[in-house]
Amino acid sequence: MRVLITGAGIGGLTAALSLHAMGIDAVVLEAAREIRPLGVGINLLPHAVGELTALGLGDELAAIGIATTENVYCDHTGTDLFTEPRGLAGGYRWPQYSVHRGQLQRMLLTAVEARGIPVRTGSRVTGFEQDDDCVRAAGIEADVLVGADGLHSAIRAQLHPGEGPLNWSGVRMCRGITETGPFRTGRTMIIARGPGDAELIAYPIGPATINWVAMVAVAPPGPLPGDADWNTPGSAEDVVPYFGWDLGWLDVPRLITDSERIFAYPMVDRDPLPHWGHGRVTLLGDAAHPMYPVGANGASQAIVDARSLAAALSTETLAVYEKTRREETAAVIAANREMQRTGHARTAGELAHITDTYRRDTRADTLRGA
Repeated sequence: MRVLITGAGIGGLTAALSLHAMGIDAVVLEAAREIRPLGVGINLLPHAVGELTALGLGDELAAIGIATTENVYCDHTGTDLFTEPRGLAGGYRWPQYSVHRGQLQRMLLTAVEARGIPVRTGSRVTGFEQDDDCVRAAGIEADVLVGADGLHSAIRAQLHPGEGPLNWSGVRMCRGITETGPFRTGRTMIIARGPGDAELIAYPIGPATINWVAMVAVAPPGPLPGDADWNTPGSAEDVVPYFGWDLGWLDVPRLITDSERIFAYPMVDRDPLPHWGHGRVTLLGDAAHPMYPVGANGASQAIVDARSLAAALSTETLAVYEKTRREETAAVIAANREMQRTGHARTAGELAHITDTYRRDTRADTLRGA
């Protein structure tokens, strides 16, 4: 069997590694001519860390990530409302890591190259053809094609034409990375809310490096007018007026203004599809199930997709992969929407209920044992 994977992101590279581990040949096609370590911080939840550990990458991941031990919910004055243990401290089998997205991608690419898996850069896939014998894309024939080409997937567009605009929550997200000292335990993620439901999430991705996300509702929910691009520049002047907070242990305006670069992005998702692929073609990661990032689960779900795909192709069919993962990721999309909708909750009891519900819905440790 030969599998073509479009996209050398986190999901695509993990899929290549997972297929190789099952003895299945894979080729990764990447549109960019050079794969550079772009992006800001992301979180890997324990279920994804378990999957990468099974691929032999546990030590490498620990070397580039910070093991988050707690989520602290607080108000804009720094008053704690609720603390939730995370990772090993929360009773999971594996840690939860906060890591720079580019470093994670580089780690996966290095592993792919070390295993001799071909990665063809400068190979943009705009569509495919398939028949009973094979699928063809970018002049290459294979048995299976996996669209792991992200939010604006060309493979998804061919499989599901006329989907229309993305669903926008009405929230604008600004993200940045700041070199500063650690706060609280040095392994704490904070979720702080202030007037107007402005929300700040901040966590370390290095000994002195803080990733932050500032979210403000600027429009009613509805179809997104325009496009969504992770690399759209933002500015501190657009963010600071909503976040003039001093939490006591974190100067929020300084955190924002000291960032070298700020990116602005609308919080978007899509409704779950009735099916992902057709015939020899399927989808993976954001191409299959874009979701709100409020649950820190997008990259983690792409990693679980990749491992599930490889397991299905080694013993069963694409249909088995799609049925299982489509149902599970639809539940995560719904849970993330509920987290966003009920994010105004302030009391410890309400926050505990929200996090408990989310933990159940996202199956945090059901793969490979809890």
